Amino acid sequence: MNVTNKPSGGAPLSNDALEAHWMPFSSNREFKASPRMVRKSEGMYLWNQNGDKLIDGSSGLFNVAAGHGRREIADAVHAQMLENDYTSPFQLGQSKSFEFADRLAQLLPDPFNHVFFVNSGSESIDTALKMVMAYHRARGQGQRLRFVSRERAYHGVNIGGVSLAGMVRNRETFPVVMPNIVMMRHTWDEAHLFERGQPEHGAELADDLLRMVQTYGGSTIGAVFVEPVAGSTGTLVPPKGYLERLRKICDDNGILLVFDEVITGFGRLGAPFASQKFGVQPDIMTMAKALTNGAIPMGAVAATDHVYETITGAAPENAIEFFHGYTYSGHPAACAAGIATLDIYEREGLFEKAAELSDYFLDAIWSLKDLPIVRDIRGIGLMAGVEVFPLEGKPGARGNELQKSLFWNGCHVKWTGDSAIVAPSFVAERGHVDEIVDALRRTLKDQ
Repeated sequence: MNVTNKPSGGAPLSNDALEAHWMPFSSNREFKASPRMVRKSEGMYLWNQNGDKLIDGSSGLFNVAAGHGRREIADAVHAQMLENDYTSPFQLGQSKSFEFADRLAQLLPDPFNHVFFVNSGSESIDTALKMVMAYHRARGQGQRLRFVSRERAYHGVNIGGVSLAGMVRNRETFPVVMPNIVMMRHTWDEAHLFERGQPEHGAELADDLLRMVQTYGGSTIGAVFVEPVAGSTGTLVPPKGYLERLRKICDDNGILLVFDEVITGFGRLGAPFASQKFGVQPDIMTMAKALTNGAIPMGAVAATDHVYETITGAAPENAIEFFHGYTYSGHPAACAAGIATLDIYEREGLFEKAAELSDYFLDAIWSLKDLPIVRDIRGIGLMAGVEVFPLEGKPGARGNELQKSLFWNGCHVKWTGDSAIVAPSFVAERGHVDEIVDALRRTLKDQ
């Protein structure tokens, strides 16, 4: 089939013109035979190559929290590029990175007053791993080289993140990863089917960490990496008391607790960060996605005062304290986008708006429970996982087909395996939620 796609403002693209781009996390051959192209995005909507309008049910990849096409961000980036397009971040500075770091520190819970800029969530995880190693080395405990993650965890796709990955397809092709990674169990249980918010039972699963302390020795473990809500695997909400129990075990054994807030950060749960939502303070937090509303690639790692001062204080006077960084760390244009994004969040009260919409959103999602194809629904805040029964012997195949069918039925939703991850922008109104759920219902009923 010879498909022609006409992007906005450009010449038609033939199948041959699509071939040069090796797409990420995509079935390239299938996609290029039958493309699903987005020509335009604005507010809650996307437009495909045929000019058809789709509602965005996953806010891009959970990163466009303030809606698409925010002119304020585009204008800020344009002005910054004309004033100062680039400054080396090594032993030089430019005002936007310091301003943005200060703004983030004001939003973060105390005592997170230090922010290290990277370019993605994946880079934030690798940076956090290095921070953990540098922290323990500075304290004379360089033997703490073991890291704890969880089954079904997703921590990006760089080598550090793949090493921590608990999703087998993300690591089975890449066997040369970091050693000394051990896995706790994930928190999903069939007893929690269709349980809304935090499950009442399951806090005892945190004792997996205690068993690892007893097996390997707490003095060998550097950090525990946890998504407060495991997002990419299909929205696994932590049981009540689970994160608190992890924090206690870490404190008792000198282990750092790292929260991967790449998805949950910036209002997704109705609070600025999941650590505030759940009342549990980590030692290091990673973030990305909604940091710039998806407009420019950027990530960040926040460290408590204690972690920062331990690392910097151990270095000789006038010496580099942390031998790490990227060419584009704290890029002026990305910082301008981030500052403009924070302005929108604050001016429009979008975190509060997300919290207000949560009950209506979750009620609407749970209305899909009656469909025979639906195996489970999980959710909290403005994110939910709708899991369908897999095709026999073909896990993930049904989800792949449903994602494509949903696109042609007027809705974009990200699927992982057989779980749809619904996470609308915070500018959504009740009518938008109804539109998303209606498209899901029509698509799921057709299967």
